Order: sequence, then C-alpha cells, then structure tokens
Amino acid sequence: MPLPGQDVSGDSLLIKSFKNGILIAVVDGLGHGYEAAAAARIAIETLDINTNANANTDANEQITAMVRRCHEALKGTRGVVMSIAFLDLLDKKITWLGVGNIEGMLLRQDTNSVISHERLLLRGGALGYQLPSLKESVIPVMPGDTLVFVTDGIRSSFETCINLSEKPQQIADNIMAQFAKRTDDALVLVVRYICK
Repeated sequence: MPLPGQDVSGDSLLIKSFKNGILIAVVDGLGHGYEAAAAARIAIETLDINTNANANTDANEQITAMVRRCHEALKGTRGVVMSIAFLDLLDKKITWLGVGNIEGMLLRQDTNSVISHERLLLRGGALGYQLPSLKESVIPVMPGDTLVFVTDGIRSSFETCINLSEKPQQIADNIMAQFAKRTDDALVLVVRYICK
C-alpha cells in the first residue's frame, strides 16, 4: 500500500518456486515515491533474474549471494532494506536473512512448542549503501507454521492481532487495517507452510 497521496509504493515482494522450496523476499525502497519504487523494482528484478527456478543448491549460499548481487545492482540508487527467506520443503527448514528494518516472524502452529514464535535477526544497513556482515539463520519449520513479514509502515505491535486459525490473506488484511501507520508505504506478507 503506498503512502496516502502517492501513486506508487516503494515496498515490494517476490515469491518464487523452486524444485526444493520457495524463495520469499520483501523489499522496502528507502523513503517513498518513484525513487523508492525504482530501487525496490531493481532489487526484485535482480533476485528474479539471478535465481534459477530449477536450482537445487544450498539455500544458505544462495541467499547470501543474492543479497550481495542486489547490493551491487543498487549502487547509485536510493537503496533498499530487505528480508529474504528460503523455505526448504525437503529438509523442512527456513533459511532467512534481514538487512534493515523489515520484521520477520515465524509463528508455530504447535501451541505446545517450547518456542511459540521466532523473530528474524536484523542487521543494520541498506543494500546499495552499506552492506553489513551477512549471517543467515536456519530454523526448523513444521506444517501449519506461519511466516509474517512487515515493512516499517506497520507498527511493531502487529503480532497482537494474529489469529493462526485465520487464512494468511485474512491475517495480512487484519494487520494492514489495524497497524498501518499511514505515514509511509506499508506491506504485509503472510505465508503458511502446508505439507502435501
């Protein structure tokens, strides 16, 4: 959702299927308006072009390499912050990495789990300007677990309205309706792992 009064949003996403999993990326172009949207578009296009839909390689190496490629492609632009994840359907794990302030949270379907939710560790920086030391996290994922990403246009208390019995789109709509700041572009992405 663009900032009220703007025609375009600097917040964007990519979801891409692979043989062994799904790549998920959320990008926020710095600021708002056309320059932020252009930077976000470059990041998404770089991810899309540089990933092979038939790839079956190590997601850890891929994610770090993808973020580095985006950083290089974004030099001279406004820059972006990004959170990126690879949901490995074969090994039932998620590998994720965040640069900037796009919050990521994995909510466990199993309410008896010792850890009911896990947050993405974010590294300071901005792709195109300052690339921090990149360190991805790997955590197990189970059927029914739900992944939520929100850009900084969403207030940080958003998790208080999440009801895991709702469908992902309904969760995203509720977060947007109740927690959008309306002073910046905003994006909410909710993905649920369903085993076939």
